[in-house]
Amino acid sequence: MPALTVRFINRSADLALLDGCLSESGSGSGGVGYGVISGMPGVGKTAMACRWAEKARARFPDGQIYIDYAALRNRAGGDVAEAVGMCLRALGVDDAYVPKSLEERASLFRSRTADRCVLVVLDDVNQPAQVTPLVPKGPGSVVLVTSNGKLSELALDGARPVHLDPLGMDSGLRLLADRCGEAAVASERQAAERLVGFCGGLPKALQLAAARLLPAGDLTISELAEELADETRRLQGLSLGGDHSVSAVLEVSYRDLPPDAAQLYRILGWLPGLTFDAGTVARAADVDVSTARALLGTLVKSHLLDMTKDRRYRFHDLVRLHARERAEQQDSRSTQRAVVDRVATHYLALTAFADRAVREDRLRIANLTELLRSAPNPFSAKEGPAPLEWLDTERATILAVLREASRLALHKHVWQLAEAFTVLFLHRRYLGEWKESLELGARAAAEAMVPAAEARLRSLLSRPLMDLGQYDQARTELETAVACAEVSAHTALSASVHEFFGRYWDRFDADHAVQAYRRSVELNIEAEEWRGVAIATYFLGCAQDTAGHHGKALTTLRSAHQGLVDRRDSRMAARVMVAIGVVHEHLGDMDAAKRVLSDAVRELEAQQASHYEAQARVRFADLLERTDGAQDAVREHLTRAHEIYQAGGSPEAEMLTERLDRMEASDDGVG
Repeated sequence: MPALTVRFINRSADLALLDGCLSESGSGSGGVGYGVISGMPGVGKTAMACRWAEKARARFPDGQIYIDYAALRNRAGGDVAEAVGMCLRALGVDDAYVPKSLEERASLFRSRTADRCVLVVLDDVNQPAQVTPLVPKGPGSVVLVTSNGKLSELALDGARPVHLDPLGMDSGLRLLADRCGEAAVASERQAAERLVGFCGGLPKALQLAAARLLPAGDLTISELAEELADETRRLQGLSLGGDHSVSAVLEVSYRDLPPDAAQLYRILGWLPGLTFDAGTVARAADVDVSTARALLGTLVKSHLLDMTKDRRYRFHDLVRLHARERAEQQDSRSTQRAVVDRVATHYLALTAFADRAVREDRLRIANLTELLRSAPNPFSAKEGPAPLEWLDTERATILAVLREASRLALHKHVWQLAEAFTVLFLHRRYLGEWKESLELGARAAAEAMVPAAEARLRSLLSRPLMDLGQYDQARTELETAVACAEVSAHTALSASVHEFFGRYWDRFDADHAVQAYRRSVELNIEAEEWRGVAIATYFLGCAQDTAGHHGKALTTLRSAHQGLVDRRDSRMAARVMVAIGVVHEHLGDMDAAKRVLSDAVRELEAQQASHYEAQARVRFADLLERTDGAQDAVREHLTRAHEIYQAGGSPEAEMLTERLDRMEASDDGVG
């Protein structure tokens, strides 16, 4: 067995599992233990086998035999027969008596091991046929295989699998400390954690990083972490030249792939996002789903791809970078553009279907009739996904698609996807992501010279900007939106932009807000957009209430509520109920205010309108605190609102934290 020249870090649970699999009563006929250690390239399979062999040396009085199939593959004429021949020579068979055929060699190997207790370690196996002739026959013997692939066929002969995952943060830091010294890691702990993260916990990558750090003073942990932070330089940074690199380790598995699986591997290197499903892969590769699943299965078996519990797929970060490196070296830039084009079109269709499933009669600039006519709609099926849940699950990938499509100047895809994507953020306020997606969309619309789309996206952009307190930028976006809407001569769009401007003026000038909302109502009537009329009327009523015209506001809001109920818009109708509750409070009717606000909270929660639910809960808590002082109910509403704001990254979360802390301190003082 090769000597372990460095300390073996952790893996105690994996070693215990291997002990269980290879115990004397383990699997295999005749009391022979049979185990397969698998995992991605560079994860430490050989080190694991060597460590177990070292610990179990006393169990094998007749010896330990090690065969390195990687070395055999690199040697001219190296094959299974040669491996069996090496084992026979290790067992004392002279070259002159080693049979010529594989069958005869295998037979002699069984005979020679029949009354011996030996350990046979077969390292870097890539075919089941490389193992079968080398299973020893003697009771208590063990054959231990390491492979980058899963070699599931060996389970038919009783092999027990042990899968190795990359190291966690603590184990990764211990490995770095062992190589570079505990003092060095302790003095730059945060940088060391970043380094483990950039290496994805892969032992081979961490060893290469440590080797670069070892010449004292040449490179600090912080400097190396900063270098590896740039994905385009990461693989180069984890290389000492020649075969001593992460790329070289991964290249071995890549070269073993069939041509069609290798091509898919490179295509996936171009794919935006960190996880993907078979349908997305099929669109990216321009193949049917069954073909995509078969090829994905090949990559999973090779441990170049992982399948998640929800049957999605993901790369280890370094494998993803290697796939992209291979694609850049073997495929053209036009291939990348075509892949991203197909993926962006795929997500545009799905996001548009989800948008329409949430609300059909919404103002939209993109005309996607032809695209949606030819695409399957998963949300229309009885067992289909819930549209908002799907959008929430996919939001990181959709944002990645927007970024990559923007980088490749696929402007039409970008602005259309950003417009459809905003439906998620109207219900769930992930403010940073909403802002970024609309900024990408607005720029793309400007580049594509589609003023209506630019007006729509810039007016929408004012919402997350105002929620983030960036009012000057919000006003700039709205002023640009007004100009673009005028150029587009789109009446319903102009009505919408004026409504958004009214929301800006709500913060600063009630009279200006009233004027903006009245103009929005007029334009919506002209465009015969009756839902738009009801929404603008709602905001007009809120502005009237702010200006002190409470009686007029109540009449206006009741009209808006009825209009939205008629349009079956339960979410917006619930928002109007909150405003009506506030007006009742201003008019001194506290019982009516509590009743209406309580109903509004329940309805907004049912509609999954979390941001507006949070606003309603804070309003209700304020009212309860001012009237009957029901502290438990106040705390319950504020706590739930805080959870919503915190999840969405709203600045309101910090203010609610302080308020809840004050309540807690007050309770402690009373106690």
